[in-house]
Amino acid sequence: MSSSNPIGSPFIELSVIDSTNNYAMGMAREGMAQHGTAVFAHAQSRGKGQRERNWVSAEGQNLALSLVLEPTRPDMKAIFGLSITIANAAHQFLSNYIPEELCIKWPNDIYWRDRKAAGILIENIWQGGEWKWAIAGIGININQTDFGELGKKAVSLRQILGRSFEPIGLARELCTAVEQQWANRHFAPETYYLSHLYKRDQKVRLKKANRLFEATVRSVDELGRLVVQHAVEEHFEVGEIEWVV
Repeated sequence: MSSSNPIGSPFIELSVIDSTNNYAMGMAREGMAQHGTAVFAHAQSRGKGQRERNWVSAEGQNLALSLVLEPTRPDMKAIFGLSITIANAAHQFLSNYIPEELCIKWPNDIYWRDRKAAGILIENIWQGGEWKWAIAGIGININQTDFGELGKKAVSLRQILGRSFEPIGLARELCTAVEQQWANRHFAPETYYLSHLYKRDQKVRLKKANRLFEATVRSVDELGRLVVQHAVEEHFEVGEIEWVV
């Protein structure tokens, strides 16, 4: 179980599974995974998104990938550092196909214009207070063109570029992009992240509980909190606020 193992090796391909994250977590807990193990599924019956939401994806149309990663530092800065490493990798990978108007929406969604192209869910395994494993789930819209009730809130590579792609081939490319970011994660990955931050220095509408307000997005701090400015500067934890369209 060496962190020097290349990400994407081994690469496990599944036809249908409830959730690639669940499968990868089960492997890690049973001692059947190593750093770099990748789990790809052509379909998920219960795909997982942020804040316990479902990740809905048409069968065989998109990329659903979970990576088993061995953390190197068990602290909050490292936890956020892992999050931005994966977000940077997904952004960099998609930038090979979409060179313009691609952003990272805090904490780690990938947006094209104002539409969601990819989402990331990181779940952690702790044993006796020790951070043993991180499972990074990455979902990217590839060939799907009908997103149902989501409508134009979501977007796929096919919609942007007008052609179809092979999801499993793209999943292997994504593993390479994550490996590159992982190798360079100690060299200020936040610089890349902040330079592509969605709505940076723009005014947005946010909601916290029953409070609806406008603020300007400024940055993300070292603990992963969104920094916004209105009459005062405020820092918000992941899950503490919602974006209001």
